[in-house]
Amino acid sequence: MRALLLALAGLTLLSAPVAAAQRPVVVELFTSQSCSSCPPAEAVLTDLRDQPDVLALGFHVTYWNRLSWRDTVSLPAATDRQEAYARTLGETRVFTPQMVIDGRRSVLGSQRGEVAAAIAEARRASPVAAMTLVRKGGDLVVGLGAGAGSGRIVLVGFDREVRTAVARGENAGHDLVQSNVVRSVRDLGGWTGAARTVTQPAPAGSDAAVLLQAADGRILGAARLTGAGS
Repeated sequence: MRALLLALAGLTLLSAPVAAAQRPVVVELFTSQSCSSCPPAEAVLTDLRDQPDVLALGFHVTYWNRLSWRDTVSLPAATDRQEAYARTLGETRVFTPQMVIDGRRSVLGSQRGEVAAAIAEARRASPVAAMTLVRKGGDLVVGLGAGAGSGRIVLVGFDREVRTAVARGENAGHDLVQSNVVRSVRDLGGWTGAARTVTQPAPAGSDAAVLLQAADGRILGAARLTGAGS
């Protein structure tokens, strides 16, 4: 009996940390190749890229394109997403380089201390639903567990690294190396607490992640693409 109780206790201790580790903190950098103050923030994002409990994503906005350099990976969906955060976070304007942590807090992306503090705070939030994202043939399969609440399922495609020689604008003459550059954002519909599975064609980009996002912008769950399905 004592051995059984110890085994059960071990399973209990193991299950909670594993579940927590599967829910990365989502860090979204809103940036542009035309913004001279953005490279330091992009360096921060690169440092976060390989942390297992952080999902770092670079969203390249379009409003800098009116100047002398057009960001080669700018995306209207990135601008739309940043403007949506401005509304939910009560901000009067958008700016670069802005980092939004878990959809809950906005910080200047080049301020490492503020970024680290926001991530530490977000780590204490519990996931609302377990999520998985796996490849099956040419498709991706999103799995969501049951939970309390509601939100939208968002599939994000991204490239791990993009190198660009900037010829004009504020960063003229610089070779920029940018990480986890978002190439596509796709709304997969709503989630209202029931377990469900969604199969979708793979998005643009060499890698992918899925987010579960509440109407007020909070990230309720997230998962990276892992392994290959059968």
